[in-house]
Amino acid sequence: MSKNVTTVSDEGYASTNDTGDFEWTVDATAEEAPDTLEALLGAYASCYVPALRVAGEQRDAGDLGRIRIDATGDLNDDDKLASISFDIDVEPDLDEETAAAVIERANELCKVHDALKPQLHAEMNL
Repeated sequence: MSKNVTTVSDEGYASTNDTGDFEWTVDATAEEAPDTLEALLGAYASCYVPALRVAGEQRDAGDLGRIRIDATGDLNDDDKLASISFDIDVEPDLDEETAAAVIERANELCKVHDALKPQLHAEMNL
């Protein structure tokens, strides 16, 4: 199995991405759409949501309810990602041990987390 995306840019720095069923735009200048790093942060956080839900069930935290992730990407002097952090809010109050277990399991489940080089794994705060 594989995943396929076709990316086309007729001019400028914006590109349209097509997966067959869905189409979205990324603009390196962030004038017409999210820029490439914002798109990456959004994909990472979006992937982390189902990972958190499954991890919550598997680590006896139950239903996490509404999940909000504020993803921050800090840039280096070359405007490349130096670090990523997630501030995660869930509905139930989790004790520190349970929160750590949920994050550890979610890290194992999240496919984007797995695809990033280790120094860009998000620092999680739940």
